[in-house]
Amino acid sequence: MRLASMKNTQPMCGPIFRLKLVLLMGFSALISGCDSTPTPPPADLIFTGGSIITMDDQQPLVEAIAISNGKIIRVGSSAEVLSHQTETTELIHLNQQALLPGFFDAHSHLSGVGMQSIVANLLPAPDGPVNSIAELQQAMRDYIAHAPTVKAYGVAMGFNYDDSQLQEQRHPNRHELDAISTEIPIVVMHQSGHLGVYNSKAMKMLGVNADSPDPDGGIIEREADGRTPSGVMQENAHFKMIYQLVPKFSPEDYVAMMKAGEATYTANGFTTVQEGKADISALNALPALAEQGVFAIDVVAYADIAALNDLALLDGPLMSRDYQNGFRIGGIKLTFDGSPQGKTAWFTEPYVVPPPGQTVDYAGYPAMTDEQALNWYQLAYQKDWQIMTHTNGDAAIDQLIRTIKSANAVAKQQGIANEDRRTVMIHGQFLREDQVADIETLGVFPALYPMHTFYWGDWHRSSVAGPERAENISPTGWLADKSIPFSIHSDAPVTYPNAMRILDSAVNRTTRSGFILGERQRIDTYTALKAMTIWPAYQHFEEQQKGSLAVGKVADLVILDKNPLQTPVAELKNIQVMKTIKAGETVFESNSH
Repeated sequence: MRLASMKNTQPMCGPIFRLKLVLLMGFSALISGCDSTPTPPPADLIFTGGSIITMDDQQPLVEAIAISNGKIIRVGSSAEVLSHQTETTELIHLNQQALLPGFFDAHSHLSGVGMQSIVANLLPAPDGPVNSIAELQQAMRDYIAHAPTVKAYGVAMGFNYDDSQLQEQRHPNRHELDAISTEIPIVVMHQSGHLGVYNSKAMKMLGVNADSPDPDGGIIEREADGRTPSGVMQENAHFKMIYQLVPKFSPEDYVAMMKAGEATYTANGFTTVQEGKADISALNALPALAEQGVFAIDVVAYADIAALNDLALLDGPLMSRDYQNGFRIGGIKLTFDGSPQGKTAWFTEPYVVPPPGQTVDYAGYPAMTDEQALNWYQLAYQKDWQIMTHTNGDAAIDQLIRTIKSANAVAKQQGIANEDRRTVMIHGQFLREDQVADIETLGVFPALYPMHTFYWGDWHRSSVAGPERAENISPTGWLADKSIPFSIHSDAPVTYPNAMRILDSAVNRTTRSGFILGERQRIDTYTALKAMTIWPAYQHFEEQQKGSLAVGKVADLVILDKNPLQTPVAELKNIQVMKTIKAGETVFESNSH
């Protein structure tokens, strides 16, 4: 075609000259075309020789991947990708290990995980040593005797006791904490994070006594006289106290604490995590840490809007879809109810075994009124802030649905465009099947918590909701059946941020006792991996940058010792994270090779 066209445009000449000219020009054009072929850009890193799972449905498995300047520049066959190799390229052979996008913890609390590293570990088996109140007391005594933070700040804190796993099957009380010390204020936090137990010294310091009223959305549990605080504080009663009791750490201690928290996440393959309920101190401290270059991974904060006195910070440049030094504020967090395992979640049906002091019709309680909820939603709509709402019980989810419908109607009246808000339902433990249609219609993104099936599945069956309702906690199966994207998370430090345990719980739904809780809610391994990668990337408005291995995306990667798609589902929890890579840089590497 090229020769023919050129022949038609040449001036009339002798036949031989014309032929020579045409051939010469054609050859020159071919040579020029070869010279103009772009040279493949050089790669800093090339991975090959293993299972590369892209989480891109158009190209789910590839042979190799090339990285340059922290971005993915090629995925495909080994021959295609190796065209980017130069003398400076680091060629990494996976040795039949698996490479995937870095994991998102779609709801968690970085500062809580960091604090967990410097307080007493009160977790029960298999994650900790405390399975009785006597063991809790001993753990606190050992901590007080040896922890430098107690001497430095004059307060003793323990995290993550679980009354469902204690031999006594109840919460400790102030008397049992007083037996540890009456001179040092002590608080031990329930694993749910929604309750705490305080000794007499702590309550006196914080002004809590028999005359103290229950705050809105919270309960001060009482002793047999109906007046004297037992030491157990629920929901807003606990939150108010714990914010006052947590010490103001030195800059050095705070940095060390946050780096310890981040190290826990990177060791488990996470490259994006949340500060999922950020108070004003966190919103002030985290940007400063980011500027210091503390964060090796991405941290997105959601402001605890109902607890903030000053909203000015949320109107600043940090409220953004773009990270600044690994940090951004992604939106706001609202809390509509409490914890099912702590028996403060808000149900439409009573708890099987009500907590002490409650009647047989006790079904939990809301954390805020419908009016308060609507006011916050309207503000967020006006400001174009993404909203995450904590809803565990089905009554709280009913409130969420009512609130969004009302907020949408008001927004329409006010001419506020119904844009892509990606409102997030956090936990959704007791989402009913009849609520799923509303969630889908309203465009609510479900961030579910199937870790409960292992940690509290037996407790939910016997004491919280009963066998029938417990079958459908965190109903990922209903969502998968309707092709509704969702995410799964650890809610760390409530549960340890073990990515493979998250995967296992969603796929197998096996309780501590080995019971399969809700077989119809099981999902396959590939779907569960989507709920840890590309779908939470969408949840965070980051699907164009993260969540799958595709050209142009950030090189956030995790290397596992086994391919989860080829691993028997019973063995998923035993897969090991070998390496975590953030934007092309290794941020964790296992010592076991």
